[in-house]
Amino acid sequence: MPSQRHFLIAGGGVIGLSTAYYLLRAGHRVTLVERGPRIHDCCSRHNAGMIVPSHFVPLAAPGAVSLALRWMWNPESPLYIKPRLDWDLLTWGLRFMRCANAAHVARSAPLLRDLSLASRALFEELAELPDNDFGLVRRGLLMLCRTQHALDEEARTAARSRELGIPADVLDARQTAALDPGVTMTIAGSVYFPKDCHLAPDRFLDRLCAAVEKMGGELVWDTEIEGWKTRGRHIEAARTRAGDRTADGYLLCGGSWSPTVAKDLGLRLPTQAGKGYSLTVPKPRELPQICAIFTEARIAITPIGSALRFGGTMEIAGLNEDINPVRVRGIVKAVPNYYPNFRIEDFQGIQPWRGLRPVSPDGMPYLGRSARFDNLGIATGHAMMGLSLAPITGKLMAQVMSDQRPDIDLTALAPERFG
Repeated sequence: MPSQRHFLIAGGGVIGLSTAYYLLRAGHRVTLVERGPRIHDCCSRHNAGMIVPSHFVPLAAPGAVSLALRWMWNPESPLYIKPRLDWDLLTWGLRFMRCANAAHVARSAPLLRDLSLASRALFEELAELPDNDFGLVRRGLLMLCRTQHALDEEARTAARSRELGIPADVLDARQTAALDPGVTMTIAGSVYFPKDCHLAPDRFLDRLCAAVEKMGGELVWDTEIEGWKTRGRHIEAARTRAGDRTADGYLLCGGSWSPTVAKDLGLRLPTQAGKGYSLTVPKPRELPQICAIFTEARIAITPIGSALRFGGTMEIAGLNEDINPVRVRGIVKAVPNYYPNFRIEDFQGIQPWRGLRPVSPDGMPYLGRSARFDNLGIATGHAMMGLSLAPITGKLMAQVMSDQRPDIDLTALAPERFG
């Protein structure tokens, strides 16, 4: 057991709370400071709630740039980059282009596999704790393909998945319908990933928050970190409007706001906020039992109890939390193309939710100890994998800050790898 230290965590989303939980389990004291209220719209609260070992290909992959260029002119497309004069966006885009190659995917896939499978195991461990039901469902995930071309592409991904030790089955339309008869589908076929899971993300956050408090963690809400006090390679305090907060060590887990919080430390964490949306239908016409992704439309579908959530899109528009109705319309219009019994009218009166996901240029998270400050750890940049990788992120960061060798080599995820 390492000697007890006091850690201050900047950020109260799923990554910050997971890190707090595992630091407390390691025997440390924890203070978590969050700019929003206790029930705040972090980017995981109403997302698709998926745990996805199937997602071993980073966002920066071959074909991603050409696809983005084709989509970006259509505001209803799965990806939309709002045109603007922004040096950070330009440099991020150039770095993304340099990373989007086969060699990067080959290096990253085994690491993402290891992180995802370890995180899945921790979710199962957490679900077994008393009074910790967050709706974990272990029925897998279906990648639904409307066209044979998309199915052939997904079949190649499935083959690579099996090479990595992640089970994947290619199914035709009839086999897919037999696996999940609760919903009518118009598809050519699917790829089934039995190791994937889903849960109710808001319940997971609430249970995690309660666990942190029960273990003695201090949660400070409605408090923004406005700067830092440093001496050499050591952070001495976090500055807030209510006064300075001191600790032995500090962790930056601020999601899309991490670059802003890090700027006063002279750190650059190239990140773009990727806005995603979701709509939850409380009484759907049909209720699938397996979570799914509409492959061509890039839309995730998750049964949460008796409700059905539809989520998706990646909107690069800065730290902007406004809801763009055009983006929401793109999600709604795609649904009947895969689930023909659904109607656009089913979504009338449903309030869309939005969240800002922190996206690094290589599509990989920033995880580890800062190279510039001895008592600073950084955990951010998870893009759409924040919830899925939250438990393993928290455990690894607790090991790093306890001066232990992490269970998974984090060299490729060094926070300052872009300078």
